[in-house]
Parts: sequence; structure tokens; C-alpha cells
Amino acid sequence: MLQLLFIVIFVEMVVIVSLSFKTPLRKLILVILDRVKRGSGPVVVKTVAGTVAVVMLSSVYSMMLIKKRWMEDGNASQTDEILMAKNLLETTLMGGLLFHAYIIDKLHHYIKELRIRRKTMETAKKQGQGFEDAGGSGSDKDKVRALEEEIATLRARVKQLESH
Repeated sequence: MLQLLFIVIFVEMVVIVSLSFKTPLRKLILVILDRVKRGSGPVVVKTVAGTVAVVMLSSVYSMMLIKKRWMEDGNASQTDEILMAKNLLETTLMGGLLFHAYIIDKLHHYIKELRIRRKTMETAKKQGQGFEDAGGSGSDKDKVRALEEEIATLRARVKQLESH
């Protein structure tokens, strides 16, 4: 079990590093994570995470029983020391595994969100450039000046009519 936990943690670390930096592997990992999060993938992941959490809690409980036995007897046998070290290592590895899985999930979410925001910024920039190009023409400025002059003449006419 320890070898499996070490392998999974190292694979998770490689995934985290690949997601953190722009590497060729990043796109592949993002596609794989997108596919895992579709369909029944989230249920399977939550079930596995729940199982790992239960096994981790069982290991913590075993450590508490060993510690209680040490306090009652006053001394620790070599078997208890080995079991305590094994349980402590397993618990630490399982906790690290769950933590890395959470980090991978959040990195995937943030990368997707960043990609969406960049696309909206690019479209907004393109629309803004389109408005600047259309608004910067001389005919529009002439129209605005003509309308301002018309407003001024109409205000003068209203004042003239009010004074009569």
C-alpha cells in the first residue's frame, strides 16, 4: 500500500508542476481533467476520495489506540512502535494525496476560468477597437458639431420666444 501511495503522490506532483507552468503536457492534462469531470467521473473521484479519507481516519484511530495502550502500560513494545510508524506514514501519505487532489482540482478550475476571461478580454478589446475606428471618422465629428450648433440655435429661439 505504501508503494502505491508514493506512486500516486509523485504522479500528482508531476501533474501539479505541469499545470503550474506552460508545458506541452499541460494541454493534454487539461483535456484529461475535462473528460474526467464529465459524466460519472466526479462520482467516482468523490467515492475514491471518501474511501481514502475513511482509511485515513481508521489509521488515525489505530494510532490513538496504540498511544492509549502506551499510556496504560507505561512502556512501548517494538511491535507497537513499528505499527505506530507505519500508521503515521500511511496517514501522512493519504492526507498528502487528498491535498494534492484538491490542489489539482483548483488549478484546473483557475486555468479554465483564466482562459475564459482572456477570451472575453480579447473580444472586448476587438469591439473597443472597432468602436474607436468607427467613432474616429471625420464625418461623425462633423455631425456632432452640427447637432451642437442646432441645439444652441434652438435654445436661443426658445429664449426669444419666452421673452415675447
